Amino acid sequence: MFENEEKTNIESLGEFGLINHLTRQFNLNQKTTIKGVGDDTAVIDFQGKKTLVTTDLLLEGIHFDLSYTPFKHLGYKAIQVNLSDIYAMNGTAAQVTVSIGLSSKFTLEAIEELYEGIYLACEKYQVDLVGGDTSSSKQGLVISVTALGYADEKDIVYRNGAQEGDLIVVSGDLGGAYLGLQLLEREKLIYLENPNIQPDLEGKDYIIERQLKPEARRDIVQLLKDQGVKPTSMIDISDGLASELLHLCDQSNKGCNLYEEKIPIDPMTYETARQFNLDPTVCALSGGEDYELLFTVKQADYENLKNLVDISFIGYITEVAAGRNLITKTGTVHPLTAQGWNAFKNE
Repeated sequence: MFENEEKTNIESLGEFGLINHLTRQFNLNQKTTIKGVGDDTAVIDFQGKKTLVTTDLLLEGIHFDLSYTPFKHLGYKAIQVNLSDIYAMNGTAAQVTVSIGLSSKFTLEAIEELYEGIYLACEKYQVDLVGGDTSSSKQGLVISVTALGYADEKDIVYRNGAQEGDLIVVSGDLGGAYLGLQLLEREKLIYLENPNIQPDLEGKDYIIERQLKPEARRDIVQLLKDQGVKPTSMIDISDGLASELLHLCDQSNKGCNLYEEKIPIDPMTYETARQFNLDPTVCALSGGEDYELLFTVKQADYENLKNLVDISFIGYITEVAAGRNLITKTGTVHPLTAQGWNAFKNE
């Protein structure tokens, strides 16, 4: 995509020159995009459908660590975490805007790598980059992505629609992204103590990828539509299974029973958790950044979904008075608690 071999000072391009340089190879994939980058605003026409909008802010040192996060992966992930929110509304993602703040330590080539990741995500998921901004920053790299999508009003799924007796369903497997982060943090500490020691990540590709290069579950949204199933409530798993399930219960004013033995955990995730002396179930409940979809469906939809390989039935919705419970593998009942990511936690 970019072919510069030397390190270039960004200041030499100027703001508009930088934007033009970074976005010149982005194509328009969506018929809903009338005008993309290059004017005062983008022009979008969703032709009578409801508009979905979501924004995420990613800060260096808070949301990502550049000592082990490649710029290309970071750009890809920045798009994915926003698309995931659109899919969690049962919608179609169509456009994104990307704004960045960067300090003088970043060369043009580094930001080009970031945009290569953004480009790959946009092409793979057929969304258009239609705008953004650039600015200097004294706090390192700042990335703000806004995603736009659309859906027919009848198709939109909110968090507040779960009903007593509904089945709780999750896509994919959980806890891998958290274990990938633990592994990367461990290897970073080892390297800082002795730079001559090479990172030991052999055989851990899956959980490393879960952390550095997550995939938003557009396929699950399409799969549900193909099966004629509309979830009664839905949310994406960014802060951990427990936290997200409690959000659904709070918004729907319902309780739940979640079964530990039903929670999908990949063997590599399970094995790595044990190596770190961590409980795999706790990693799945509280780890976060899996970007899988958690949703509820009517019991009548079970027959349409039971044979699908990438979803798991993990519990059911109860009346609010029954509480929000985790039933362990031994049958013990515990109150479900959230210990996942807190954006304002003191470090």
